[in-house]
Amino acid sequence: MIKLNVQNETTRLRAVVLGTAKSNGPIPTIEEAYDPKSLEHIKAGTYPLEKDMIAEMEAFNKVFEKYNVRVYRPEVIPNYNQIFSRDIAFVIEDKLFKSNILPDREKEIEAIQYVLNEIDENKIIKTTDDIHFEGGDVMLWNDHIFVGTYKGQDYEKFITARTNMKGVNFIKQLFPNKIVKEFDLVKSNTIAKENALHLDCCFQPVGTNKAIIHKEGFRDINDYNYLVNLFGMENLFHITKDEMYQMFSNVFSISPEVVVSERNFTRLNNWLQSQGFIVEEIPYAEISKQEGLLRCSTMPLIRD
Repeated sequence: MIKLNVQNETTRLRAVVLGTAKSNGPIPTIEEAYDPKSLEHIKAGTYPLEKDMIAEMEAFNKVFEKYNVRVYRPEVIPNYNQIFSRDIAFVIEDKLFKSNILPDREKEIEAIQYVLNEIDENKIIKTTDDIHFEGGDVMLWNDHIFVGTYKGQDYEKFITARTNMKGVNFIKQLFPNKIVKEFDLVKSNTIAKENALHLDCCFQPVGTNKAIIHKEGFRDINDYNYLVNLFGMENLFHITKDEMYQMFSNVFSISPEVVVSERNFTRLNNWLQSQGFIVEEIPYAEISKQEGLLRCSTMPLIRD
């Protein structure tokens, strides 16, 4: 049996689900795009090729092997995008939450059923269809649970709004001893540089007291200030709109000392190294064209 345990974003990783790019399917049509960045690349004819994405995910897998992390991969569904395993489910403490995913993506959870079969069924949480959350919006930070959301009255209009206040309140009720803090994120269906698809697209902790942040990703300045007060300005690495677009905040921590990052993120990687981190640099630029990166591709099951 898998004994789930995730208390924060950065403690030593022991077991993870890593998505797969195998049999990723045809290039989506403009109508099928789930996010503005994919849409941009579909229109430009630069949408990523399956062979390149497989190679990038294999590079990620090799880093996990190097650090003796147990890796589970989804069973391959023919012609189906299964890269972003963070969207379909996520772990808080010893519970796995199934997301109410976009209807076109419902098969993705079936592909990890063999993993779910190893988890105590009482620890698997499923909700009603009106409660929305995805793993990219949920971050554990010791006594905090950070949750990205969108509070606008026009929530229904945004395919990029993935976690609603019902989802936030559901998590609040289940974890009364935690500080569940929601963040109102900027959304756009059409302009990638104006869209924080998930919280991890504009913020992510690293190490024990630092974080990467994009100030303009937050609709409410008080949400940004909350994080400044919590982490301290000197511990925050601020990224530009262009760096958010490239997904600088979507790195992945294997431990408090080891961060996996995209090899082209020179400014970020230099900062991480200057702060004493070991940076495992891998190619992931093709996958980033779908508005997701390293954190999006992973679903941690066990951390120390």
